[in-house]
Amino acid sequence: MNRYAVIDIGGKQLRVEPGRFYDVRHFTSLQEISRSDVNIKVSINRVLLICHGSEISIGQPWLNDAVVKGRLLHPCFGKKIVIQKIHSKKKKRRSFGYREQLTRFVVDSICLNGRDLKDS
Repeated sequence: MNRYAVIDIGGKQLRVEPGRFYDVRHFTSLQEISRSDVNIKVSINRVLLICHGSEISIGQPWLNDAVVKGRLLHPCFGKKIVIQKIHSKKKKRRSFGYREQLTRFVVDSICLNGRDLKDS
């Protein structure tokens, strides 16, 4: 059975499924996650859409009684983004880059109206 949710996290919309992990940029509730803190439980209330089989619930803008529960696993880095600045007539080139700081989390369950949506 197909079940997923679309959540608003870090200013972006993300399609999540239970049992999978995702890398996100911002968690507004947690400023700094140390390397020793693992399995911090998180509940996300900004759920835009829930699909459970053929039943679809759409919020305006969010669903009232919907929660996506998960755990923060560890901080990680994304791919390196390289920025090059080239001044054509001056023969001046500059290249620098950075790696985005991400947080990896796993989705444990999707709840709607106080009940967990499980495969049946």
